[in-house]
Amino acid sequence: MRIGSVTLRDHWQEQRVFNTRLIAAAILVLLSVGVLVARLFVLQVVNYEHFRDLSQGNRVRIEPVPPTRGLIYDRNGIVLAENVPAYQLELVPEQVGDTSGALTSLLSLRLIRNDDLDRINNQIRRRRAFEGVPLRYRLSDEEVARFAVLRPHYPGIDIRARLARHYPAGPMAVHAIGYVSALDQADVQRIDEADYAGVTHIGKIGIEQALENALLGRPGHQQIMVNAQGRSLQRIAREAPLPGKDLYLTLDVRLQRAAEQALGDRRGAVVAIDPRDGSVLALVSTPGYDPNQFGEGLTQQQFAELAGNRDNPLFNRALRGHYPPGSTVKPMLALAALHYNARTISEEQICPGHYMLPGDDHRYRDWKKEGHGTVDMVSSIEQSCDVYFYELAAQLGIDRMHEFMTRFGFGEATGIDISGEKRGLMPSRDWKRRAFSEPAERVWFPGETLITGIGQGFTLSTPLQLAHATATLAARGERFKPQLVRAVRDPVTGEIKTRLPQRLPGLGDIDPVHWDTVIDGMTAVVHGEQGTARGIARDLQYRLAGKTGTAQVFSIGQEEEYDEEEVEERLRHHALFIAFAPIEDPQIAISVIVENAGSGSAAAAPVARAVLDTWLQPVSVQAER
Repeated sequence: MRIGSVTLRDHWQEQRVFNTRLIAAAILVLLSVGVLVARLFVLQVVNYEHFRDLSQGNRVRIEPVPPTRGLIYDRNGIVLAENVPAYQLELVPEQVGDTSGALTSLLSLRLIRNDDLDRINNQIRRRRAFEGVPLRYRLSDEEVARFAVLRPHYPGIDIRARLARHYPAGPMAVHAIGYVSALDQADVQRIDEADYAGVTHIGKIGIEQALENALLGRPGHQQIMVNAQGRSLQRIAREAPLPGKDLYLTLDVRLQRAAEQALGDRRGAVVAIDPRDGSVLALVSTPGYDPNQFGEGLTQQQFAELAGNRDNPLFNRALRGHYPPGSTVKPMLALAALHYNARTISEEQICPGHYMLPGDDHRYRDWKKEGHGTVDMVSSIEQSCDVYFYELAAQLGIDRMHEFMTRFGFGEATGIDISGEKRGLMPSRDWKRRAFSEPAERVWFPGETLITGIGQGFTLSTPLQLAHATATLAARGERFKPQLVRAVRDPVTGEIKTRLPQRLPGLGDIDPVHWDTVIDGMTAVVHGEQGTARGIARDLQYRLAGKTGTAQVFSIGQEEEYDEEEVEERLRHHALFIAFAPIEDPQIAISVIVENAGSGSAAAAPVARAVLDTWLQPVSVQAER
């Protein structure tokens, strides 16, 4: 209000404005308090359980508990693969901070290796920040003590007690049992990571790989109370893992050891099968290697030395070795000739030391330069007469030879219950047409039929196939799929499930007299006066049927002579031998190959004798010998 030159203040108006503002402020404050109370109600009442669980996560860590891997036993309960305590160095990325600096420091302490860095960094990137990453799988006591002193300086890095895979027998049966190794990128891409929570290793070959799902088990989980530095204080709750199943194999440790000792340091393979059910009693490939070193972690240099070894110890010769079967196929081809009426039992032939096709001046030589004279079917098997089987092959023809030999499993996988088996090769016209793109009129030549008749040429087999075919001979046409796993045991319930033999299509249409004839010839190989393996018959306590074989590594010219002394060792002939025993009630069939060892009778047959003695003769008799 203004009176003259004097302005008077309107106290009533100012009071009204003040009151209005006060009321507005009060309403705003009340609304804010209401919102705050409502939010507190939501947090403290409505979502109480949710935020309680979140707060627990600040002091409780959930860790996977890896399952205990199943054990592996031989047929008599001897442990072949077990789990032993080991100290493992682990890193939790979110607790470390400077991961690169920590790894560099551990390198300087020689607690990790340069070769491990790529693997470690890959796992750090792949895993979640709170998951442990293994730095070293097995620390020595000295390394554990060295790190324990420095442990306070390495937050997020700790030593954990784990179970590690161990193979008590070392290299023995490694190609059958296999080994476990650290999960790599290829493994991660094909597995369900939930099944492998906390698991660092996986089966790579052999039984360890083939039965991985049974051996693995199922991981559990545990809640661990931790302090601000992430150190474990106490376990709050635990869901126990389900252990893997135990396996009982068909292998016999005593027989396996005898076979490996008989081969010694030579390159070769031995496969022994029970012809009554297909159980694999021994599966040997030499040289071998120690599977324990894979679980410990090989350096790049160590693996390069192993992989680059000229003798190829990583190669499973028993399942993957492709060798010409040589004369070991002669009993089967003799049986084919009788079955197709291409030859009679008593039909004789003169062996002058070579064979010639009508109208062809090429001489197909016999291994015995001067020849065997007059032979029949039994004596031709006994003396391994090539000329007899050249003529027999010409009479049979490649089509019938292929048809009959495939019934014995040649050229086909046996179906053994581990992976990696090769099929071998039983040649045929169709195969050659596909392999060489030959025109129809030039697909197959008569000379190729002849050399197929003595197990040479294109014919290739594996030691497993040879043992499988020998078991078929022993069982007179009954065939079983070879199997290494005899039973599976649930460690929780103790229940044991035995795996039944699996029958394969047999040769039930063969005349029993024909079986007798062929087996008589194989018996004469060992027990006959002119048998090619008569040298192993001394002091035998049982009767066995066998067949020697020699496989050429390279072709010899028409006018050339093979002189073993002048040939480089790795170009010499392979030595082979197949056998089964006892003849009256066969319990074991065996194939042996010794690479570049020359004669089957001199190199391979004694190996078979040592294995058969171990299986069939009492220990006391062996000790006397």
